[in-house]
Amino acid sequence: MCSMTTDVIAPARAIHAGIIGGGFMAAVHSRAARAASAALAGSASSSAGRAADAAERLGIAAAYDSVEELLADPAIDVVHVCTPNTTHAGYARAALLAGKHVICEKPLATSAADAAELAALAGERGLVAAVPFIYRFHPMAREARARLAGGSAGPLVSVHGEYLQDWLADPQADDWRVDPALGGPSRAFADIGSHLVDLLEFVSGERILRLNARTRTVYPNRAGRDATATEDLVAVVVELSGGAIGTLLISQVAPGRKNALVVELSGAHETVRFEQERPERLWLGRVDGSVLLDRDPARLSSDAARLSLVPAGHPMGYQDAFNAFVADAYAAIGGARPDGLPDFDDGLRSARVTEAVLASAGSGDWVEVAA
Repeated sequence: MCSMTTDVIAPARAIHAGIIGGGFMAAVHSRAARAASAALAGSASSSAGRAADAAERLGIAAAYDSVEELLADPAIDVVHVCTPNTTHAGYARAALLAGKHVICEKPLATSAADAAELAALAGERGLVAAVPFIYRFHPMAREARARLAGGSAGPLVSVHGEYLQDWLADPQADDWRVDPALGGPSRAFADIGSHLVDLLEFVSGERILRLNARTRTVYPNRAGRDATATEDLVAVVVELSGGAIGTLLISQVAPGRKNALVVELSGAHETVRFEQERPERLWLGRVDGSVLLDRDPARLSSDAARLSLVPAGHPMGYQDAFNAFVADAYAAIGGARPDGLPDFDDGLRSARVTEAVLASAGSGDWVEVAA
């Protein structure tokens, strides 16, 4: 039996990775796979031509004519699913049934029922199945988690979180995620609110028990087509398992905010605040003053230090966090058990919270979140 470790253990041989999809996230995944010394063995997409284009752009060894052909190749060890949301469950299921380990972009599925089926299937097959909630992999997010777990902040009293972007702030801006046939029934929350909730629960060590949500579609028409089926922003009041209460705000129409992911957790003695756009430090607040804690591996918890690949003063960012996630997923394929690796159970948790948000927004009532 493997013991839990905070060290990344390289697999005995190079992992052969296949990537389904060829857009922005496929590029991010390919860089992370390459950084983890994987062989980028194959590309598949919605057509043979798109797969060939992705293979050329991303430096992948071969392009397959179809996803089925990629999954049938015994040389492929792990499949990265980087396609529109509503296709995730089908591709992930097919990959698991083909005996492949899977790294599936979030949302894992656009329904909790599908996510539950996938989590169960991965467990039955004994395969590594991970979802890139990569903000967990910023060293200072791990440091925040260690401080809360260590008790220095005291019992958790309140939480505040926000994830604000502006890429859809222009009424004429459009994207496939606006269409529920491709993006699913939730846009802003499933897309970025899921990251916020995962980070909040991961850092706090507690779960949201119940919530009350409101959604709004600010621009009902985008690029001449109806956009009312998915939301631009969400506000949520939450109650956590330890009794803390809090607020969350998620928006893709906040001018000037590019990727403003923030979690702030107030214990009885100390407040801990992590900002993804300033990931090199934590803000620690006390009644008698506040301090900024810089990322310095020599002064951090062991888990935060092992993710700090460069000395203090040399900034780390989003791609570094993604690289660390993929490295840990590949280490798990090699038999290790890296601490904090988000798996399909976490993807299921996200789907359940998303459904609770939509249910509450629809009814106006408090909704319990399924465990």
